[in-house]
Amino acid sequence: MAPQQAKREKGLNLESTTCGGLTWINIEHPTEAETEYLAERYSFHPLDLDDCPSRIQRPKIDEYQDYLFLVFLFPVFHREARVTTSSQLSVFIGKDYLITLHQGELKPLVKLFKECSIDDETKQEYLEQGPGYLLYRILDRLVDYCLPILNKIGEHIEKAEDAVFASRGMPQAIEKISMLRRDVIAFRRIIWPLRAVLGSLEAKTRRFTKTDLAVYFGDMVDHADRIWDGLDEYKEIIEGLNDTHDSLAGNRTNEVIRILTIISTIFLPITLIASIWGMNVNLPFQNSNHPLLYIILIMLGISSAMLYFFHRQHWI
Repeated sequence: MAPQQAKREKGLNLESTTCGGLTWINIEHPTEAETEYLAERYSFHPLDLDDCPSRIQRPKIDEYQDYLFLVFLFPVFHREARVTTSSQLSVFIGKDYLITLHQGELKPLVKLFKECSIDDETKQEYLEQGPGYLLYRILDRLVDYCLPILNKIGEHIEKAEDAVFASRGMPQAIEKISMLRRDVIAFRRIIWPLRAVLGSLEAKTRRFTKTDLAVYFGDMVDHADRIWDGLDEYKEIIEGLNDTHDSLAGNRTNEVIRILTIISTIFLPITLIASIWGMNVNLPFQNSNHPLLYIILIMLGISSAMLYFFHRQHWI
C-alpha cells in the first residue's frame, strides 16, 4: 500500500499517517475531546482512556485480547528552571494501529512523527514492519534521549566539584550540590519503574510485529540499565561532594574561630593593662617622662611572649 500523507482531524489535537496497513495516530496535549474520539472508534477500556491525560501514572502494561495499553514516563530537562521533570507517554497498540498520546515535551517523538509525515521513505521504513517495530523505534529514541540529560548532569557535577574546592565558590557549592541531588533523585524515580516495563515489553508485543525484535529490545534494556548505573555513580559522587563540602566548610570555620580566639587572647592582657593604668590611682611609670611609651612596651612584650608561646605549641 502506498504511503499516505499525515492528516489532522478538524478541531482535535490529533494527526495520523498510514503506510502498509498500519496507522499511526499521534495526539499532543490530549483532552476529553480526543479521548471521546478514540472511545467512539476503538473498543478501549474506559479506565485506560481516563489514564491518558493524567500526569500521575506509573509505567505499566495493561494487556487485553485485541490491544495493549502502555504508559511510560521519560525525563525532560527544563533549562530555564534547571529542573528535571517527568513527561508521560501513553500508547495503544493493536494489529493495525499505534496511538501515542503525550504533552509534546518529548522532542524525539515529535521529530519522528514529523519525519514520517513528510518523508515517504522514512514512513515505509518505520511503519511497514508492523506496530511492534514502530513502538520499538519510538522507545529506542526516547531512551537514547535520556543520555544527553545524563551527560548534562555529569557536566554540572564537574562544575560543582570545582566550586567545592574553590575558596570563593564555597557559598554557591552547597546550592549546586542540592540542585544536582534533586535532579538525580527525580531521574532515578523515573528510570527505576521504566526499566521493569521495558524488560517485559518484548514478550508482550511479539504478536504485533512481523520480525523477531528480541535482540533490539534487549539492546534498549541495556541502554536503560546503563543510564541507571550512571545515576547510581552520580548519586555516590554527589554524596561524596556533599561530605567533602561539609568537611571543608567545617575546617574553614574552625580555622576562622582559631584565628579569632588567638586575637582575642592576645588582646585580653592588653585590655587588662590599659584598664589598670586608666584607673585614678598611683601606678608605676605614671610619674615618668613618657608613661605611654612604657605601657606600650609592656603591651608589646606580653603580646610577643604570647605569640612565641603559641608558635612553640604549633597553634599558629
